[in-house]
Order: sequence, then C-alpha cells, then structure tokens
Amino acid sequence: MKETKILMGMPVTVEIADPGANSRDIDDVFSYFEYIDDTFSTFKSSSEITRINRGELDRSQWSPDMKEIFDLAERTKNETNGYFDIKTPGGSYDPSGVVKGWAIWRAAGILRKKGFKNFYVDAGGDIEVSGANGKGERWIIGIRNPFNVSEVVKKVALTDGGIATSGTYERGNHIYNPKTGKAADPDIVSVSVVGPNVYEADRFATAAFAMGRSGIQFIEQVPGIEGYVIDRWGIATMTSGFENYVL
Repeated sequence: MKETKILMGMPVTVEIADPGANSRDIDDVFSYFEYIDDTFSTFKSSSEITRINRGELDRSQWSPDMKEIFDLAERTKNETNGYFDIKTPGGSYDPSGVVKGWAIWRAAGILRKKGFKNFYVDAGGDIEVSGANGKGERWIIGIRNPFNVSEVVKKVALTDGGIATSGTYERGNHIYNPKTGKAADPDIVSVSVVGPNVYEADRFATAAFAMGRSGIQFIEQVPGIEGYVIDRWGIATMTSGFENYVL
C-alpha cells in the first residue's frame, strides 16, 4: 500500500510492503506530519516555534518535542564544530534543518509500533526505509542530478537506514554558514548522506553543505555515515564507503 500527500509544503509518501496494511495506518503517519507542521513551521503564526520566536513562551512552557529538537540541535552544533545552528543571522530560531529528518524517523516509529517491518517514509526526498520492498529486495532510492532534476545520477540500495539530501536545486541557497552568517559556499550544489537513520543523515547533510568544499572530508570522518557531493561544475565526490550502497 502506497499513498502520497502534500504536507509541510512538500510531497510525503508512505509505502508499506507488509500484508495487512490499510489506509488508516498510513493516515496515522500523515496526521503526525500535520502535527509537526503545526508545531515547528516558522510560516504559521500559531505554531509553537513562531510563538517562541515572538517571545511568548519560555523554555519551561515548551513541549517535550520542542525541547528534544533544541537539545538535538545543540548536540549537532557541537558535533559539527559550529557548522549547524538553528539560530538564524536575524536572531530567530529555525529548526527545519533538523526537524524534517527527525520527524520522518519518528513517523517511521509509528509504523514499527504497529508491527510493520517493511516500509519507507519519504518527505521531500529525505527517506527512512525498513526491511525490504514488495519484491523482497532492498529499497532503491535515486539521487537527482541537481542540474536536471528529472535525471537520476546515482541509485542506492538501502535497508534499515536513511538518506537525506541538502541542495540548492529546489529552494535555492537556503542554507547559511553559521560561521559567517552568509549563504553557504556556492561551489557545492548537492550533498547526499546515508546513515543508520534519516535524522542522522539529515542533520549531517545540512552541516556538511554549510561547510562547503570541506564537507565531504567531514562526512568521511563521522562513523556510520557516508556521503556523495556534487559541485557546481558537475563533479561528484564520494566518501570511501558510499560505493557499498550504489547499484
């Protein structure tokens, strides 16, 4: 069973390969993403993060999920030598660089609690997979050509893990370098990271993109993750273990 909805301004796709799945199971995942949007969207005036940015809530009034995201963001900042920061140059908080991957991972947890073993959850191209697809094989995920998004430049095969991509080809250069407060190095156009789960992949992909040309060396040094970077000249560089996932 497979369904797609537009949520949080992007396509969200859920596929369950196990028998016995029904639309209600997938609707529970979609409902969770609606909650995430209502809580963390910086575009919604009523969201919790917007109320925090307006100074209406102090930390003692934050939800447990908000506290968890801020703690995860601080840990990521420390682990990336400051190249990840949810505090914007304008002084407000934008946790989108960590929320999406975390939310996908948590949404996958909903399916696991229901007893499903074989599924994937995809939100805007960041994906968590579990088990095998309907053919009993690893899930196949394409990495887009940032210069022609209808073309796939690499196919990776995953089971029980996640993949996330940060890039400029859909939303422009929306990632900034916290060290300078300016847009990230324009020489890098796409960073894809494979990890043990999508929230690890997502947060490190965002940080690596902010690092620019040194991002791929950083990914190489982080245990358990692998990366694939494309620069503005169309030259791709991968970490030493990324080839293990490539078809």
